[in-house]
Amino acid sequence: MTPPGAPPHAVRQPFELLMRARDWVWWRPLLGLLLFIVVYGVASLAVLLVSAVTGLVPDLALLELTDPGVLLVTNISLIVAIPIVWLCWYVTHGMRTGWSSSVLGRLRWRLLLPWTWRALITLGVAVVLGLVIGLVATDVEATGFTDSFGWLLLVVLLTTPLQAAAEEYVFRGYLTQAIAGWVGRPRAGAVVAAVVTAALFSAAHVPPDLETFLYRFAIGLAFSAVVWLTGGLEAAIVLHAVNNVVIFVLAGALGEQVASADPGGAIGWLTTLLGIAGMAGFVAAVALARGRLRTELLSDALELPPAPAGPAWGPPAGGPGPWGQSAWAAAPPPWGAPQAGWAPTGGPGWGPPAGPGWGPPSAPSWGPPSAAAWGPPAGPSPGTGQPQDWARPPAP
Repeated sequence: MTPPGAPPHAVRQPFELLMRARDWVWWRPLLGLLLFIVVYGVASLAVLLVSAVTGLVPDLALLELTDPGVLLVTNISLIVAIPIVWLCWYVTHGMRTGWSSSVLGRLRWRLLLPWTWRALITLGVAVVLGLVIGLVATDVEATGFTDSFGWLLLVVLLTTPLQAAAEEYVFRGYLTQAIAGWVGRPRAGAVVAAVVTAALFSAAHVPPDLETFLYRFAIGLAFSAVVWLTGGLEAAIVLHAVNNVVIFVLAGALGEQVASADPGGAIGWLTTLLGIAGMAGFVAAVALARGRLRTELLSDALELPPAPAGPAWGPPAGGPGPWGQSAWAAAPPPWGAPQAGWAPTGGPGWGPPAGPGWGPPSAPSWGPPSAAAWGPPAGPSPGTGQPQDWARPPAP
């Protein structure tokens, strides 16, 4: 059992294997995923019902994300996943919720700002260039700021980073750690988890075509890469948040038609590759800066001494067997020295006879009494009728 305040790991673990604590069992992640599906389904349904009752979103089928109300409800329905992931860690693993964030068991706030400006320089610039290319290559015209741009900007800045964090806690957090935990090997687990979660991440966004699926698959791989490089979710959260914030702000400033314009053909693949290049640039920037920023890659660990063995049944190990001499048989009994026979002799107790073990006593104990005790004295036997010295009464 882990003492209070001690690290839950016997050996230092990377982020992907943080679930493999001392009490690791394969079914814990499975139970956690089932718990997440049930609780998140109920929570997201409650968010949609509240929004419909309050009239925040008059039409639940409305997909115009430049509408502040629609974006707010969408983001909240995703943000609720964060405390549900924490619940899964606490209930099914019995561990601190901070192990869902990094190898330190908490979110490393000091890393958010350095990763943010690097993400803006790499991916942010790539997203802007992609939108400009799409605008030039299509007949879509920029309509300018939307009527509710102020509210949209407020919702984007306050809730979109949390929405991005929620997706990372689910895909690069709990799901990645569950898959890697089942694999059990650091690098193999990280690779398998990265591929599986990238595919699920792309599919969850319902891509309309192969190009969009591959683009979001590449985004998922980039998120997993920076998690592996830094030992936590901070860089992935920042990269995801910058991508979404830039897209929504530009959509509100230029019109959603510009942000969603798909030039198709070679131009479409060009914008896709440009976005992937921006992701790759951020991954390279993280790889170069992680040493300078001292990003921790392994958790703390404490190897506890083994629990003392309880009393064993039977003779101690090392004896020749129940029929031979053993350590407990050779030791004097607690009731006193061993006696010469089974009959009481006035000694301190009824101890067993001395001998090599629990077998029958030696021959003299079972035969007739010795001559010295019951027969005539040693020497030649007297003749018939001769007085017996041993039979005479003692002299007065």
